[in-house]
Amino acid sequence: MDRAALRPRVAALRARTAFRLRTAKPEPPAKTEPPAKTGPAERGRKARPAGRAKSTGRAKSASAEQGERRPLPLPLRLLAMLIAFAFMVAFAVVLARLTLEPSPASEALVHSNLRPGQSLKAYLNQPELRDAVKQIGGNLLLGVPFGVLVPVVAPRARGLVRVLLLTASVMLLVEFAQGALVTGRAFDVDDVILNTTGALIGYVLLGRRMSRAVHARERRVRRRGVPEQG
Repeated sequence: MDRAALRPRVAALRARTAFRLRTAKPEPPAKTEPPAKTGPAERGRKARPAGRAKSTGRAKSASAEQGERRPLPLPLRLLAMLIAFAFMVAFAVVLARLTLEPSPASEALVHSNLRPGQSLKAYLNQPELRDAVKQIGGNLLLGVPFGVLVPVVAPRARGLVRVLLLTASVMLLVEFAQGALVTGRAFDVDDVILNTTGALIGYVLLGRRMSRAVHARERRVRRRGVPEQG
């Protein structure tokens, strides 16, 4: 087919398409639903989780503050320390009479002991159990007041290690004085061990609780935006 014959048809098709485009109606835009209005009830529901979190945080902080132990007032603390000091002085007098009093009758029987456990074996090998209980129990009881009274009288000496070191040091001085100055007495390392063990028992049973009751420390509570107060 000749190109000249196709030109009128192409022109007619172009005219039709142009006419259709002019007369075609534009499509309406899609309708969008307006956002739902939030009432005070719905706002309250959304704000409830934040309010609950704040309330739980306040409750936890209040319970933590209640769980903290507050120290006694200063007059009561001084009174407790004075009473403990009086008992400490009385105990020192009793200790001096029991350990530093000369015993000429036993001068030929006593001897120094530098080996841990040697005197304990001698105590346990005695024929009567009463004598062993008297020797071992007496040395243990001599150390108990150190574990009970020292943490109350001296707050800086609080703590198991400090109490044991202080008791061992005092008892070593007593044993050295016995061996060097007192007639009928001798240095015995087992007595120091038993006295220190007694201080350990006294501290675990009573001394730790009494020191916490008299010299309680306020715990530091960390809060966001609030510096710690020492």
